[in-house]
Amino acid sequence: MNESQIIEVKNLKKGFGLQKVINNVSLKLFKGENLVVLGKSGSGKSVLIKCIVRLLTPDEGEINVLGENMGSLNRDALGEMRKKIGFLFQSGALYDSMTVKENLEFPLRRMKMNLTSKETDRKIEEALENVGLSDALYKMPSQLSGGMRKRISLARTIVADPLIILYDEPTTGLDPATSDEISVLINDIQKKYKTSSMIITHDIECARATANRLIMLHEGEIYMEGDLEKFEKSPDPLIESFFKNNNNKIN
Repeated sequence: MNESQIIEVKNLKKGFGLQKVINNVSLKLFKGENLVVLGKSGSGKSVLIKCIVRLLTPDEGEINVLGENMGSLNRDALGEMRKKIGFLFQSGALYDSMTVKENLEFPLRRMKMNLTSKETDRKIEEALENVGLSDALYKMPSQLSGGMRKRISLARTIVADPLIILYDEPTTGLDPATSDEISVLINDIQKKYKTSSMIITHDIECARATANRLIMLHEGEIYMEGDLEKFEKSPDPLIESFFKNNNNKIN
């Protein structure tokens, strides 16, 4: 694994019972890029990134992150690796009983970053400023719109300065205008924090806005890989249908 390869997945397989969800998938995420993984629901997109961070254990295959074999890491080493990976859950996964500030403090405490109160406050303020919600510090999640919750979740993801961000359907459930705002934020964060990101989505507009490179999963396998132009010019009926059926759709 060379230095430009941030994540390398080799011959990954994952199933549940008799159902094969991921079937012999191999891919790479390179330093500084946004890799978009497309596919309809059930194609294995979310299972893929959960295997990468070992929220799920693969049945077969190898996953290397930052040069480390994820399958060989013990509990402590896995915890240290996860500090370098931000994971934006599809639901946002905010703690409803905590204020926005407390939600952002939580990963900093969990990672034992040994920051002073002033340093913690500064990091939280910077993260909120970068998602355009500096005034939400003491709000509860129940007081936030869907788009605001997604922004706060993104702020919580970046507050610990991850090297890698994994986005699981970042625009799901949002109206087109708010989806566009989230896509802009993904690009802004890539530039400001120099992150390498994998974006799981079936939102074509999000893919168009954020992708440096795309991979299409179909029935648990890689169906096509390339840049946006390759996909948009493809005469393949499955690709054409996917782009047509998911274009400008509220997820």
